[in-house]
Amino acid sequence: MRRRLPLLLAAVGAACAALAASAGSARWWFAAGPLLALTALGVRDLVQRRDSLLRAYPLTGRLPFVPFVPRHGRDERPGAVREFLVSSLAPVEPAEEPPVVRVGGPDCRLPYDMALLNVSALSFGALSAPAVLALNRGAALGRFAQDTGEGGLSEHHLRGGGDLVWEIGTGYFGCRTGDGRLDAREFADKAALPEVRCVSLKLSQGAAPGGGALLPGVKVSASVARERNVPAGEPVVSPPGHREYSTPRELVLFLARLRELAGGKPTGLKLCVGSRREFLAVCRAMVAEGVAPDFVVVDGSEGGSGAAPPYAGEVGLPLTEGLMTVHNALVGVGLRDRVRIGASGGVATGADVVRRLAQGADYTNAARAMMRAVGCVGTGRCHTNTCPVGVATQDPRRTRALDVGDKARRVRDYQRGTVRDAVRIMASMGVREPAALTPAHLVRRTGPGTVRSYAELYEWLEPGVLLSGPPESWAADWKSADPDGFS
Repeated sequence: MRRRLPLLLAAVGAACAALAASAGSARWWFAAGPLLALTALGVRDLVQRRDSLLRAYPLTGRLPFVPFVPRHGRDERPGAVREFLVSSLAPVEPAEEPPVVRVGGPDCRLPYDMALLNVSALSFGALSAPAVLALNRGAALGRFAQDTGEGGLSEHHLRGGGDLVWEIGTGYFGCRTGDGRLDAREFADKAALPEVRCVSLKLSQGAAPGGGALLPGVKVSASVARERNVPAGEPVVSPPGHREYSTPRELVLFLARLRELAGGKPTGLKLCVGSRREFLAVCRAMVAEGVAPDFVVVDGSEGGSGAAPPYAGEVGLPLTEGLMTVHNALVGVGLRDRVRIGASGGVATGADVVRRLAQGADYTNAARAMMRAVGCVGTGRCHTNTCPVGVATQDPRRTRALDVGDKARRVRDYQRGTVRDAVRIMASMGVREPAALTPAHLVRRTGPGTVRSYAELYEWLEPGVLLSGPPESWAADWKSADPDGFS
């Protein structure tokens, strides 16, 4: 009905104009004029390409009524803690080319140069085909990577020419056997595609760590079902845990197997950190087996979407604590120089990027900000299949509102502008390369008139110290970390 409103107004306006012409009465022209003007505005809303909301809801999309009021998350409210990046009295000129990070350890045969900011995990199914394609084309235009999310390596991820990080979740969608395990042959065939630059094994996510995931049946279209090898129209459940391993040692060996099946492409894992001891158990297994991932993506508990459960943000470590835990653990076992760390969860601005680099990351990923770039208005209706702007729906009537070309350019421009800001901020701090950032570059107000740097506030381990003699604050967790058991 809303899309037909301009046509209805046009019909009424035309009738009034006809009556005015036949009756010769100015009163009919006064009635017809506003209606024809509204019709022209509605038609303009329909044909413009920049605003998906107005394309889907001409005229009515301009009204501030309840369904379109954005739902803000807990992390979007200003907090009491104030942090600052440290500027320098000896600034440098910003780097002319955006920095990249080489991802790929000694066991990787095809390393990849990762941008400072990339598209975080956003699955086809959760997102519409046009939204996925716009993100991919934006990544191609801007020369950065798109994480496929755990929903599989869809045709829409492959059509835009962008670099892909293929995420494998607990459901093994896109490389799944009939009984829900990994299909090694299908995985190897798809991992060999030139668009796939890295493979990421998802252990958990910030929105619901340890809880798996659910795609409502209303969003499981025939296309989504085909990509995931599941029945159409039925809810798709990602199990809480993986079936291909049950211990830290089996996990790292599984990573090594995936890397070999992928032809030596960078292979890593993604997790929302919970127990420090459990991650230390994984590190112990890495040391024992001589196997390490090429990267670890740390997802903060503040990450998530409008489809996140109500307890999102209450389970798992926030990004700051999770990131520093993973960084210190890898340093402590002497593996940090061969494992790159990505950070995701609430990353949106250039300052966010620099802050995460100072806390131990090598690069960052963004999901919510990228969704905004493709037109998301934050209504929180992601799970209902009624997204008004065609971003998080499989309804073809709604996805028509999203213009792929325009949104791809917006994705490119957002990433480019954010990285440019990060580079300028680093230059103002006297830093040209991300690797030169340290915890001393980030300070926090701890009281009236008192600030302390992250180097002072937190403990930072020395290389190999967990192997030679862990400090007292880490000793108990390190001693109880078992490479042959998570519990």
